[in-house]
Amino acid sequence: MAKALSVKDRLHDTASALTPAERQLSGVLMRDYPVGGLQSITRIAEAAGVSTPTVIRLARKLGFDGFPDLQAALRDEASAQFKTPIAKRDGWGDAKPVSAAFKAFAEAVFDNLSRTIDRLEPGTVDAIAAVLADRERRLFLSGGRITRSNADYFYNHLQIIRPGVTLLGASPNVWPQYILDMDRMSVLILFDIRRYERDLDRLAELAKDRDAQIILFTDQWGSPISRQADHVVNAQIEAPSSWDSTLAINLVIEALVAEVQTRVSETALDRIEALEEMFQSTRIFRKL
Repeated sequence: MAKALSVKDRLHDTASALTPAERQLSGVLMRDYPVGGLQSITRIAEAAGVSTPTVIRLARKLGFDGFPDLQAALRDEASAQFKTPIAKRDGWGDAKPVSAAFKAFAEAVFDNLSRTIDRLEPGTVDAIAAVLADRERRLFLSGGRITRSNADYFYNHLQIIRPGVTLLGASPNVWPQYILDMDRMSVLILFDIRRYERDLDRLAELAKDRDAQIILFTDQWGSPISRQADHVVNAQIEAPSSWDSTLAINLVIEALVAEVQTRVSETALDRIEALEEMFQSTRIFRKL
């Protein structure tokens, strides 16, 4: 059976038949292929400077029933990219000796990444990025015993590229003073995986009482916080260890950081440059 053409192949084969607007759109799709095509149809059209009907027409010209069908093909390709290292696992030890324990753990992590991508709704990252890029909103972050490191990592990046970002103190005893400042323009970003933490659930309830939006990063089973969250990312976390792996969560975090920075690029650049000047003037960091 002949191998199905990729979206990239279809774009190449139909290049001569594309209109100028469709060529602009093709360039956007190829710029960050295949992930760039997983945004909402509106976002893709805006990035290309074309109308949404143009996106639909291009999808049909490529042989798809419509944009959702095209996007499903791109999701399959993105997933396959993560599965490729797993398919090559039998040859890992040929070029360089690798311990059986490391191979088993790496395979599990690659599988987590692949399944997380498979199950992530196409519009989820786009919707969350839109909320996080709204500089009128104040962002608050917190995590549990294991996931606090994820919250801290996300905070460090968001705080550099936009203002109004707060990492809650580790002790629940100080949380009320943060909740006091929350309102309908606030966003509480929580990380909670199995052995779900009642304190985080209660924090979500109190934030919801103040009309804050809630974005939750959790595992494949879903924290109880899911029932009151506005946006939920379910990542695969199982690994051959006494500890769960949060690398799939970090994959989504880094994708969001990249998208949010793109959306606030002008002000983000100003903040980064100002920060660099502060580092220079205070000599906190030395350049080698």
